[in-house]
Amino acid sequence: MTVLALDIGGTKFAVARIDATGTLLDRAEHPVGQSPTATLRGLVADFAAPGLTAVGIASAGPIDTVAGTVSPINIPRWRGYPLVSAVQRLVPGVPVSLAGDAQCMALGEWWRGGHGGSSLLGIVVSTGVGGGLIIDGRPWTGRTGNAGHIGHVILDLDGEPCVCGARGCLETIAGGPSMVRWALAQGWTLATGRPDAKALAAAAREGAAIPLAAFHRAADALATAIVNTASVLDIQNVVLGGGVAATGDLLLAPLRTAITARAGMPYLRDLRVSPTTLSRDAGLFGAAALALHATGNPLTPAANTDNSGTRADR
Repeated sequence: MTVLALDIGGTKFAVARIDATGTLLDRAEHPVGQSPTATLRGLVADFAAPGLTAVGIASAGPIDTVAGTVSPINIPRWRGYPLVSAVQRLVPGVPVSLAGDAQCMALGEWWRGGHGGSSLLGIVVSTGVGGGLIIDGRPWTGRTGNAGHIGHVILDLDGEPCVCGARGCLETIAGGPSMVRWALAQGWTLATGRPDAKALAAAAREGAAIPLAAFHRAADALATAIVNTASVLDIQNVVLGGGVAATGDLLLAPLRTAITARAGMPYLRDLRVSPTTLSRDAGLFGAAALALHATGNPLTPAANTDNSGTRADR
């Protein structure tokens, strides 16, 4: 059984064929184009071979699984786009399933990432902040398909305006551009180059006080959102992906410290925080798992790789 997996992010569009054992058969990736339909046609045509049994789509959100549309906050030209029907025209005769990109990241990590456990919170920390949930071995997408969207949990009632229309969302503190804006407002300057998240991370690694403070501030906000989520849902495993999370201990070390400080209830004290093991392909594997799940194919998680030393209290 082979499925087609699509992953639409803020800057790239990836497509792959993956079989029921989790083997990635082939893959391609291109920048997200100006025209959604042209972008889809250009990539999907080469992969829509006979024998596909289903299609799974991971898309930046919010999404509407009932209407089959996507309205990515950070990709204006894709807002309101009827993605499911567009894919159905390109790959006729097979079921097409849609979920958020961070939801698929969580599902992919649970299925093939080897983190263990029946429940998992996946968080993508990049340009924006997204999230997805696996509860009791099943993707939990909610009424509209947007469950787990942790980036728009409000942490500061008087905080910065968010692109979603609210104020003080997690994304306004922990998203890469938000971290850079905060650092610049505190007086951070660059001798040369563009002040972006990569430059901020490089400066933090060199010990610059303001960039380090930006990472600690983001970690504090993430820790609050994670502990709040774990308090409600009793999860144990948290997996971080995305460009900001890829900075490693710049974010993970203060994050684990902050989680330990906030985890008051006994059942919160064994939260495990791990970086993604599937990296950029987590969303593709999650989209494939979504397609397999929709067709009734049982999903067997990969063996626990025992990411030792990842507990928040270590």
